[in-house]
Amino acid sequence: MAKTIFDKIWESHVVKEIPDGPSVLYIDRHFIHEVTSPQAFEGLERRGRKVFRPSQTFATCDHNVPTKGQHLPIKDLSSRIPVEQLAKNTAKHGIKYFPLGDPANGIVHIIGPEQGITQCGMTIVCGDSHTSTHGAFGNIAFGIGTSEVEMVLATQTLLQSKPKQMLIEADGALGKGVCSKDLILHIIASLGSSGGTGYFLEFAGSTIRSLSMEERMTICNMSIEMGARGGLIAPDSTTFDYLKGRPYSPQGEEWDKRVLEWSSLSSDPDAVYDSVYRFDSTLVQPMVTYGTNPGQAIAVTEVVPSRRGEEKALEYMGLRAGMALEGLPIDYVFLGSCTNGRIEDFRLFAEYVRGHRKAPAITAWLVPGSREVMRQIEQEGLDLLLAEAGFELREPGCSACLGMNEDKIPPGKYALSASNRNFEGRQGPGARTILAGPLVAAATAITGCIADPRKFFETSNIPETNKR
Repeated sequence: MAKTIFDKIWESHVVKEIPDGPSVLYIDRHFIHEVTSPQAFEGLERRGRKVFRPSQTFATCDHNVPTKGQHLPIKDLSSRIPVEQLAKNTAKHGIKYFPLGDPANGIVHIIGPEQGITQCGMTIVCGDSHTSTHGAFGNIAFGIGTSEVEMVLATQTLLQSKPKQMLIEADGALGKGVCSKDLILHIIASLGSSGGTGYFLEFAGSTIRSLSMEERMTICNMSIEMGARGGLIAPDSTTFDYLKGRPYSPQGEEWDKRVLEWSSLSSDPDAVYDSVYRFDSTLVQPMVTYGTNPGQAIAVTEVVPSRRGEEKALEYMGLRAGMALEGLPIDYVFLGSCTNGRIEDFRLFAEYVRGHRKAPAITAWLVPGSREVMRQIEQEGLDLLLAEAGFELREPGCSACLGMNEDKIPPGKYALSASNRNFEGRQGPGARTILAGPLVAAATAITGCIADPRKFFETSNIPETNKR
């Protein structure tokens, strides 16, 4: 019987089938952070349990941490306490922890792949919805709740019902000025913020195969923003080249053995899906959101649509139907998060602003997703380029993506954000978030208003290899 890649991974991880119920699924990798793990460890303590397999759990602090002065004690008590608890819990249970200042510290969904902890054909969970990021390597990866975090810590398994499967094929080359963030926003806008509810997505097609691993991670990261359980992409030579030689990746003969296994992780040609959608990537344009969910998105050159049921969202955003977003003055620009906080995002942004200056009215927060990304930025001289253009780099963390730390957008202010969610108050009480990719963010930071990055290419000195 023909099988999808999801079928193959799922079936190889089922420990037990419960009649008329969920499956007991074995978990290969468990990532934890300071927000959703304290209560789970408290639950273990109450029940007198230990972590069953600590070597398969990895921890970092990212959500609550400040992005300035990380060498100093965290000032905010509500942020400092959970970080201190994470350090104590991981030390007690023998879990590998990457604390602030550690060369491997950063946002959980960025450091997993960077360190080679994330590999292929795995089941991966974390108490964070954007765990779907790790699906870019051909994994069943999804977010879980705090009670489920406790269950994985105690048993290395999880009760799960098998979701339906959706194939999304994207074919054709992305145009200049268009990046993977624009592609996934285009897909979400087409299918709706609930279009993937009840499904696990598989992304395929010539466009997906042409993407780098960091671009693929952006695609899978945003898959849950259309209601899906997660998203994955079959591994290939691009995947293997990325993973080879990383600290936790297999080495020597073991590497060769694993690559041989991973090479078989693809859907059979005649595999059947519950739903199939196809997209022409040549039609994708730079995208921006106008409402309060990622599905409310349009091309940067389009006007806000008039749709029944979106009145409340437009009122919150201070926008109206028929209004052009291009040219709308912006207060804050945020580059970072587990969606667009990797080195390729900073390369794109930096090369775009080369020779320009940040608009005086713009407050720009450029937050690398990890210490490793910071190191690469400095090694490549991007920090100097950005400084010349009037930008300041911060230290790693989730930052303004979710407003759980000091980096909050003030009420009523507009933030052009390269993050993943534009919900009401997501970046701070009353903040107005407009999602976009790193190129739109760069163009906006230079002009002070929402701008189409394609209009700069004819006169800019951006190398051809970066014009995407």
